[in-house]
Amino acid sequence: MSNRFPRPSVMGVVNVTPDSFSDGGVHLDPDAAAAAARRMVREGAAIVDVGGESTRPGHAPVSLGEELRRVVPVLERLDGVPVSIDTSKAEVARRALELGAELVNDVTALRGDAGMAELAAESGAWVCLMHWDRTQRVEEVWRFLEQRLRFALDAGVDEERICLDPGIGFGKTVAQNFELVRRLPELAALGRPVLVGFSRKSSLGRILGDPQARTGTLSASIAAAVEAYERGATILRVHDVREHVEALTVAAAVAG
Repeated sequence: MSNRFPRPSVMGVVNVTPDSFSDGGVHLDPDAAAAAARRMVREGAAIVDVGGESTRPGHAPVSLGEELRRVVPVLERLDGVPVSIDTSKAEVARRALELGAELVNDVTALRGDAGMAELAAESGAWVCLMHWDRTQRVEEVWRFLEQRLRFALDAGVDEERICLDPGIGFGKTVAQNFELVRRLPELAALGRPVLVGFSRKSSLGRILGDPQARTGTLSASIAAAVEAYERGATILRVHDVREHVEALTVAAAVAG
């Protein structure tokens, strides 16, 4: 995976949803979503993450049929574009892989659908396993991801095609989100590439003084991405691709 995703790599976000916390409704039209994805690749994204179900706090679950209705028309327009599918449903992932997706970004870490692990193993797709649970200690996040990594390996998923995501903003406090980034070297020590998605998260707005913030600023998002990269993150999942690519290119040059 290090060859496919050298450090740092940027994953662009295209949410085909009406209710995502930051860009809900922006890409509901398939042509608009496809155009955004192609622009992100031109701006330097290594891959574009397409999702049809919001995972923001308090989101309403989406049926299989509705999720397919949202993402399939977009994927059909992205022939030749490197795509990740953001889903916890095996049938959505299967259809996306048939249409050319190469990575399954599963926020449930293969717990949401019993068929997902088998699909990942049989397809040879890359898989991202994310932590999503309320926790009191960062050590619990690392332990969970280590366990899910072992589960994926036992299911036959190729270890070289697995990355791990600590789940910034998913069941964590503001302090925990920043501690997760500060202690990323401990997660990287598991030996798999680490994906971090801090872009526009509310913790960034709250650390800047707004206790009711629902999103963070671009400048704060870039700062978080650079800090995550410097602590071992391989893939940075972001909404503003060009600005992050530029900042991370400079950070990589400084790091040598």
